[in-house]
Amino acid sequence: MPSEGSGMSPAAEMALAGREFYRRGWNLGTSGNFSVLVARKPLRICVTASGIDKGSLDETNFLEIDESNEIFSGFGKPSAETLLHLTIYRFLPRARSILHTHSVWGTILSDAFYEDGTIEIEGYEMLKGLSGVTTHEHTEKVPIVENSQDYVALAHVIENVVRDNEGLHGIYLRRHGLYTWGETVAEARRHVEIFEFLFEVIARQIR
Repeated sequence: MPSEGSGMSPAAEMALAGREFYRRGWNLGTSGNFSVLVARKPLRICVTASGIDKGSLDETNFLEIDESNEIFSGFGKPSAETLLHLTIYRFLPRARSILHTHSVWGTILSDAFYEDGTIEIEGYEMLKGLSGVTTHEHTEKVPIVENSQDYVALAHVIENVVRDNEGLHGIYLRRHGLYTWGETVAEARRHVEIFEFLFEVIARQIR
C-alpha cells in the first residue's frame, strides 16, 4: 500500500531512507533495521530482513511478519531485534514506523551520558523538527538503555522506558544505536535526521 502523499510503498520509502542513511554514515554495512506497522490487531509489521547491506537496500529486502515472527511474505529471516520493534508498536499507539540507526556521534554520547541515564538536548532550533515540539526552549530527553543480546529482557526494559516517559521520541541502546519512530516513514526519517544533527552538535562540544 503506498504511503500517503509519497507515491511510494512504505518498503520503498524505507529502502530509500536506508540508502541515504548509509551514505551519511548512520547505517554502515548491515547495521540497523527499519519497519512499518501493517496492522495492530492482530499485530503485523513489515521489517527489514537480517543481514542486508543498507547501501544496497531495496523494497524486496523486507518481510511481513506477525508478533510470533511468522513470515507471511518476503525472503530471509527477521533480525532478533524485531522483538524491540514489536514492543514499541504495542506500547506507543501513534508509532507506525520505526527506524534504527548506528551513528558515530550517537554512540559517543551514549557512553558519555550513560551514568546520567539520558542524552539531554535543549535550546536548539532543530528540536522543532520533532513531532509536537513547537519551541527551541524544549528539553528533549533520549533515555540510554544498556545493550544486551537477551532481546526478551531488553524488550521488557524498553517497555518500561516507554511507559515511564510520556512524549518520548527516541531511545538509545548504549554503544549500539538509536530507535526513533513516527506516524509515517517520512516522520520517522525526519526524526532520525533531527537527532543525528543534534547528536553531532553536542558530541563535538565534548572535551
